[in-house]
Amino acid sequence: MIALSLAEIAAVVGGQTHDIPDTSVQVTGPVVRDSREVVPGALFVAFSGERVDGHDFAEAVVDAGAAAVLATRPVGVPAIVVDDVQTALGALARHVVERLGATLVALTGSAGKTSTKDLIAQVLGGWAPTVFTPGSLNNEIGLPLTALSATEETKFLVLEMGARGIGHIRYLAELTPPKVGLVLNVGSAHIGEFGGREQIAQAKGELVESLPSAADGGAAILNADDPLVRAMASRTKAKVVLFGESAEADVRAENVRLTDSGQPSFRLHTPSGASDVTMRLYGEHHVSNALAAAAVAHELGMSATEIATALSGAGTLSRWRMEVTERPDGVTIVNDAYNANPESMRAALKALVAMGKGRRTWAVLGKMAELGDEALAEHDAVGRLAVRLNVSKLVAVGGIEASWLQLGAYNEGSWGEESVHVSDAQAAIDLLRKQLRPGDVVLVKASRSVGLERVAQTLAEAGTEGEGAAR
Repeated sequence: MIALSLAEIAAVVGGQTHDIPDTSVQVTGPVVRDSREVVPGALFVAFSGERVDGHDFAEAVVDAGAAAVLATRPVGVPAIVVDDVQTALGALARHVVERLGATLVALTGSAGKTSTKDLIAQVLGGWAPTVFTPGSLNNEIGLPLTALSATEETKFLVLEMGARGIGHIRYLAELTPPKVGLVLNVGSAHIGEFGGREQIAQAKGELVESLPSAADGGAAILNADDPLVRAMASRTKAKVVLFGESAEADVRAENVRLTDSGQPSFRLHTPSGASDVTMRLYGEHHVSNALAAAAVAHELGMSATEIATALSGAGTLSRWRMEVTERPDGVTIVNDAYNANPESMRAALKALVAMGKGRRTWAVLGKMAELGDEALAEHDAVGRLAVRLNVSKLVAVGGIEASWLQLGAYNEGSWGEESVHVSDAQAAIDLLRKQLRPGDVVLVKASRSVGLERVAQTLAEAGTEGEGAAR
């Protein structure tokens, strides 16, 4: 964070100083909520959770070098006491980003946010100092913590914004006002909470409503291939830039194909030129993500050649998102177990098939959460798609939702051993250990709550010795 005195921080957040002998002392380190991340000069934010109260660590973090604690009560060590630490954290983030000279880029969407954010970060980061959201810390706590990690040298601040309801993105945009806003898509993620795609579109569109006008440099980057996103052009005063495979897109892809290993290759077209891209990532769905990143980078001043070179070199930054591990016995494990919704599930299955040409393919799938009344139909549809794509083996893991996955496969014609329903992650591991053969490709994907990353990690770490048919 940029250096601020404790007195200035207290004034910004409307807090009272307690047990601080010298309020001119500066916070020169990061702002953290995890006591294990404290370094000298840090500011520790004491959140009170259901199981852990950050106030209990106050003495320890100051002993570790923290300049002070942001707290809701005096804690016997240097502290700034406020009514609500989350509100105070947001106010501090707003103050800091207003002091920075960085350009703020914000993005949202139902699927692909984190993968696209990672691409934008790598493209811009190779051009100028860039700070970006780690992982999926895209809520009212993670977003200000990311913003506060920027320094005077930061030129671009790339922030992922998530939403669980109407007004959430508007609130996040008020904390960290973006200059460039990107909306990827409107899908089924959290449809059970929102009530429908129109409500999701209403929430996601709050981002483009928050942008400055075109005259003031605001730019709304919108997916030309998604009608609900494209319609958001009427909700913003910012310059509208369209990306996608549509001929009307300002930034588009032509001659899209997949390499023999399932990696997308295409000709990138921008208003200032064109260049070829071959990505290191797997799956055709990354083409849309790459075009979104390219549109942002082009709007900020990069050339088509610079963007294409950066996209071709970009990898996976966030864990459990199409992480590919090649075992010594030739088995390929694709760990995409961080989260799942119908759109990302379909994309992952298509990527599995592209990667597995001439090889046996396994789809180890679990529950897609927060689908509400759409849950049965969406799980059934994914099971059917696995059969239509000729996935060799479907392993549905978990409870009722997993049974719906298998039912969809059964109703589509998977009557033999092509699909199976197992109770939990350990049962899936046991099954795969017995039946995997050298050369197989295994996709593991479900919502985070299912915990299927354990399946992927266990299989990826296993050697050839003692592994089923590989013995």
